[in-house]
Amino acid sequence: MAKRDYYEVLGVERNASETEIKKAYRKLARQYHPDVNPGDKTAEERFKEINEAYEVLSDPDKRARYDQFGHAGTDPNGFGGFGGFGGAGDFTGFGDIFDMFFGGAAQRANRGPQVGSDLRLDLELTFEEAAFGVEKDIELPRLENCPTCEGTGAKPGTRPAACPKCQGTGQVRYTQKTMLGHFQTIKTCPECGGEGKVITTPCPECHGKGKIRKTRKLHIKIPAGVDTGSRIRLAGEGEAGLRGGPPGDLYVYIEVRPHKIFERHGDDIYLEMPITFVQAALGDEIKVPTLEGKAALRIPEGTQTGTVFRLRGQGIPHLKGSGRGDQHVKVVVVTPTKLSEEQKKLLRDFAKVSGEENYRPQEKGKEKGIFERLWDSLKG
Repeated sequence: MAKRDYYEVLGVERNASETEIKKAYRKLARQYHPDVNPGDKTAEERFKEINEAYEVLSDPDKRARYDQFGHAGTDPNGFGGFGGFGGAGDFTGFGDIFDMFFGGAAQRANRGPQVGSDLRLDLELTFEEAAFGVEKDIELPRLENCPTCEGTGAKPGTRPAACPKCQGTGQVRYTQKTMLGHFQTIKTCPECGGEGKVITTPCPECHGKGKIRKTRKLHIKIPAGVDTGSRIRLAGEGEAGLRGGPPGDLYVYIEVRPHKIFERHGDDIYLEMPITFVQAALGDEIKVPTLEGKAALRIPEGTQTGTVFRLRGQGIPHLKGSGRGDQHVKVVVVTPTKLSEEQKKLLRDFAKVSGEENYRPQEKGKEKGIFERLWDSLKG
């Protein structure tokens, strides 16, 4: 398949400035980066195509050759990459075919600009911070371009020189003679590591690496409604790119500490609230804790233990969209463990009035009281 026009790949005009080309590349590289599109082969191929186009158009010499001769002008083998095919036994064109299928083209593409590595930060929040959002100041160690040499690795006032072994191609050809003729293989240049350039006068600050590790302070905003496992992406806050490529991204992973009394399920929260036997029997208005203070809850007469009441809109704010979840209050009737003689007498009087003073079944046809039903269950 014929290669697409590099200007078309980046979506810029042929007279686009270096700034416009770089801006278009950064936008597309982030959109089609493999980390953003895991498992998407189409996006992976598009990402390679974008890098290849930027490698040529960001270099004034390569761009001039491309504008004049098209893709042939940027071919490292010159015009007619198969010129040796069918020649006097050299078979260089056959070698180019092997290069295409066994890594030559990929190695050339790897010399272009590359997006920097993404970083991960695990951040622990309280229950309330996750519910209502919070702003945090964090310290992040990361690799950045050396400010002294601007990422070139060379001492200011000097420039990296073309590798003398590979003449700046980043690759070394080896010819092997066989019975069928001469076959060529291409390997990464051992002198420059495939970069095509060597640094003769290293930068005194980064010692020729072009990168230094720094700890940066970042102010980040955590939106309301996040939960354990939530991930927040901060574009461009990862490590610096290679050969002029854009920086990677920072991904913040949220871990929420458990609350002492609340449990969260989705955007709803749950609470167990103890009440007395008198409150359950006669009814009452009680105060229950919420995420924003206390709220009134009406307990009707005859409420049974385990009854769940709902407080609308007292839950967690929705992370995507407006509104909030609900708070569910489960009441638990607490049985007193120590009673005074007067309290015991009152309960016996209550049982007598209710017809439940004896733990024996009543006559056939008469409804059993709660104590009689309990006695039956204990007898099996």
